[in-house]
Amino acid sequence: MDEKEPPSAFMSALTTQHFVLQSALSANTSEVGTRASLYLFSLSSSLVALGFASRSSGLFVPFVAIVLPAVFILGLFTAVRLVDSNLEGILFLNGIARIRKYYRTLSPEAEEQFSAESGWWPENPAWPALQLGPFVGFITTTASMVAFINSIVAAVGVAMLAGRLLREKQTLLASLIGAGVALVLMALFFAYQKWRYDSMKS
Repeated sequence: MDEKEPPSAFMSALTTQHFVLQSALSANTSEVGTRASLYLFSLSSSLVALGFASRSSGLFVPFVAIVLPAVFILGLFTAVRLVDSNLEGILFLNGIARIRKYYRTLSPEAEEQFSAESGWWPENPAWPALQLGPFVGFITTTASMVAFINSIVAAVGVAMLAGRLLREKQTLLASLIGAGVALVLMALFFAYQKWRYDSMKS
């Protein structure tokens, strides 16, 4: 271990960078929660409005035709942004991990205090959140949650449209069409999310 004491200016810059990364990570986490909450609030408000609009058969159909696509587009934008936010969070954690790795070289006490085992991902591969496996972690992100709900919104809209075109006798078929739309949208989202994560690794 190099016992030469690092320049004070360098240590000041390093600790400042550490603080900046932690602040950015905190802000990123807050943004993820805010965006997800905004989407869910918009969706719940739209459902309440749909309940009132359902009392009028002449108003309900055009109202649904306007509201559901708008909510779906909002959810699509939200899910895409949340994927980017997750990637940004990974970059911040990687930066903190590099700084902690340097801290461990300062002294034997620092090596113990900033050990990889005491940190979180990516320093500590045994971090409890990773024990369920990468697949579970991949499908349980906030972006996946929003994408799943948004797929249901699209499925309901398509099922209602199909039911209107196929008449009431084909309710089951319309429901199956809606379910198929939801599955296709979720598959497309997971493919997009995996592509974005793979792009960051390369």
